[in-house]
Amino acid sequence: MHRDDILVKLSGIMRDKTVNAILVTDRYNMRYLAGYRGEGVILYTESDRFVLTDSRYTEQVQRECEGYECVDIASLGYAGCIRDILERTYSGGKIRVGFENYSISYMEYTKYSGAVSDAVWVALDGALDSLREVKTEEEIEKLKAAESIGDGAFKHILGFIKEGITEKEVALELEYYMKCNGAEGLSFDTIAASGKNSSMPHAIPTDKKLERGDFLTMDFGCLYEGYCSDMTRTVAIGDATENMTYIYNTVLKAQTESMKKIRAGVRCDEVDAEARRVIGDAGYGNCFGHGLGHSVGLFIHENPRFSPKCHDILKPGMVITVEPGIYLPGQFGVRIEDLVVVTENGYINLTESEKNLIII
Repeated sequence: MHRDDILVKLSGIMRDKTVNAILVTDRYNMRYLAGYRGEGVILYTESDRFVLTDSRYTEQVQRECEGYECVDIASLGYAGCIRDILERTYSGGKIRVGFENYSISYMEYTKYSGAVSDAVWVALDGALDSLREVKTEEEIEKLKAAESIGDGAFKHILGFIKEGITEKEVALELEYYMKCNGAEGLSFDTIAASGKNSSMPHAIPTDKKLERGDFLTMDFGCLYEGYCSDMTRTVAIGDATENMTYIYNTVLKAQTESMKKIRAGVRCDEVDAEARRVIGDAGYGNCFGHGLGHSVGLFIHENPRFSPKCHDILKPGMVITVEPGIYLPGQFGVRIEDLVVVTENGYINLTESEKNLIII
């Protein structure tokens, strides 16, 4: 989205919330709105916009934030600078300040609101986050590039995996490959979980060695120009029992059938329900506890989401994961995850890696 378009939408939020100013504290929203990647806060008034930070980042603000005034907080601190700008701008007038109640800490809020005690502080309730729900073509290209690096990492890891190496070694190799092939960082902590550990959806890699008959679930992603990738693949080490294969294919069917529901105009919970129907019909309805997916962008977990509680309507340009799973405590787990772009009549899958069961 062009910066001018963003500012127009921001002005719309100020009108809707009837505020004179908006204080931005969420770092992902700061990057989206102003292109700023450093520390600090952003303050918008009806006529001006400011980045408040310290001397470590003043030059960075000048490089990244065209049209923004940089305010060095050295003398007054953040609270004092916010008070100074607002009182100078709205001298003698009523001040209503919108703030990001979903991300600001209580300590920060009390400092800022206490410094401008005669102002009315208005919770924005995620209004700024909603600006990021539909991605531009430029954003989608960055997400696609990030996911492509992940696809390369999966292809690479298939030649690296063998019995006797540890989960930690698998995770490290995935991360090393991604950083050597264009990633500027990781979207989240890499998951590599084998055998009984794979029944924990967010397992932490351990020194456990891969053994014949294990499932190995790998959930990983990277950053490309600030945008995240996210994918999960589960493979079998040596062989897979009939039951393991049945459960794997059930998860794959749940993903395939739910993805057929994806298109603009469909409610998120309807897509989630289709995956739960398939898994429930197979007898494992109590073994799929998390939501089917989440939107991805500058942050790894954005809205809307595929979950029973999300009734948002899908729009073209939303980018969201589809990741059903079945988890059997003490035995094993399976998860398969792709990243898709919603279109008017369906979706575009940004993930190209093989999904049929691979036995290494």
